[in-house]
Amino acid sequence: MRYRYSNTIVYNNFPWPTPTNEQKALIEQTAQAILDARALYPDASLADLYDELTMPPELRRAHQQNDRAVMAAYGFPVKGFTESDCVAALMRMYQELTEKAE
Repeated sequence: MRYRYSNTIVYNNFPWPTPTNEQKALIEQTAQAILDARALYPDASLADLYDELTMPPELRRAHQQNDRAVMAAYGFPVKGFTESDCVAALMRMYQELTEKAE
């Protein structure tokens, strides 16, 4: 009963935010920090890097910072906003967009 994300459809289902220039720059910066943190472990696979128990702390922090930047671009709260809350909000946005298109 977990969410499943596919590398070919996940981004097609969720509406994109309309970030300010400052938010866009922060998202780009935090995304680069993720790549930089991964680069610290050139011999590690993605499975190694993203093991919940052994994820490198700098990679975890980079993802948390990126999550906060993206949440702000959507106008979502960070504290107390679960993954389920986020997906539900995105699906509501998607529904509103598709109803307008009809």
